[in-house]
Amino acid sequence: MSLLRRLHPLDWLAAGLLVLGVLCVATGLLPTGPAGEVMERIGPLVAFLATVIVLAELTGKAEVFDVVATWVARTGRGSYPLLFLLCVLFASVTTITLNLDTTAVLLTPVMLALAGRVGIAAVPLAMTTVWLANTASLLLPVSNLTNLLAADRVALTPPEMAATMWAPQLAAIAVTMACLWGFYWRRGRRGALRYEPPVPSRPVDPVLFRVCAVACAGFLLALLLADVPLWSASAVAALVVVVAFAVRRREALRLSLVPWRLLVLVPGMFLVVETVDARGLHDVLTAAMGSDDGLVGMLRSAAVGAGVSNALNNLPVYLAGEAAIPVENSDQLLALLVGVNVGPVVTPWASLATLLWFERCRWHGTRIGMGRFLGTGLVLAVTGTLAATLALAATA
Repeated sequence: MSLLRRLHPLDWLAAGLLVLGVLCVATGLLPTGPAGEVMERIGPLVAFLATVIVLAELTGKAEVFDVVATWVARTGRGSYPLLFLLCVLFASVTTITLNLDTTAVLLTPVMLALAGRVGIAAVPLAMTTVWLANTASLLLPVSNLTNLLAADRVALTPPEMAATMWAPQLAAIAVTMACLWGFYWRRGRRGALRYEPPVPSRPVDPVLFRVCAVACAGFLLALLLADVPLWSASAVAALVVVVAFAVRRREALRLSLVPWRLLVLVPGMFLVVETVDARGLHDVLTAAMGSDDGLVGMLRSAAVGAGVSNALNNLPVYLAGEAAIPVENSDQLLALLVGVNVGPVVTPWASLATLLWFERCRWHGTRIGMGRFLGTGLVLAVTGTLAATLALAATA
């Protein structure tokens, strides 16, 4: 009974979705064939999610993110405009190389703690992490779980995907920067002229710090240079870090490092949306997106992906949308990917990263007004998705 009382509302949501998904299969609402196919497809995604979160959590415990965040704040030298540029770079690189959920789970509390230590306004830093966790996730397969789902259809290696998506990625980040500065970072919003740079941060265990930093760098190099499955690259990097902690700080290795909630939530969510897709969503998406592989079709796909993601969730919405796009329409498919990556910044449930971010902000005591979050997120979703889609069309 005490265990049930300790469960977070998101734990109940995850368990409820899984139970509902299993019931959909058991009652025949979702045939076993499609259910098996979707589970087989998300298997590598779940393995990657589990290992990369463990890698990121232990990297955070080794103070890699704290050292980098402190360096960012010191390099800003008390100037908010310079700090803004550095925070955008930091959050973008973290999202692109280590996955958007890493930015939401680890970078958010590090940046909020830094804000408290040196008097930097907390809300601008918090919004920078959540928005760039989503909008900076176009460039590599590892950047977003939707990209991993798209890997087979898109059929691009990490360097090829970067060469294809660099323009929409730059466009999305540029629009995000404009919205961040206008809505949260300019002086009238942040409420301060300058901040006091922090003292240098030195890791308690330099050996763990170096091992984790090298493991993360090796993980990135493996993605870019080696033809290996993403889950295996993250598993090897996580194993290196786990071994290092077993030797240097065994007490930090706990079962709670494994993202159990996400591992329950993701399969349940996919089964439920797959059921909805089989019961009519597919026809709606097909009619809404059309079959045009030109600019109009790309804009329609991106808009539908962004809109439906904010109503449901971007991960299963990508799978449902992908099935509604003709196999030969590669540009339209990439536009859908833009919509489900850049667009889910309006509602708290539109992406897993945003759900995780809200939880971290609540734990830290940082309040984000829901009306302001929804309104500014809507502006970013519309302008960011449009700019990225147009950039994709111009360079396709």
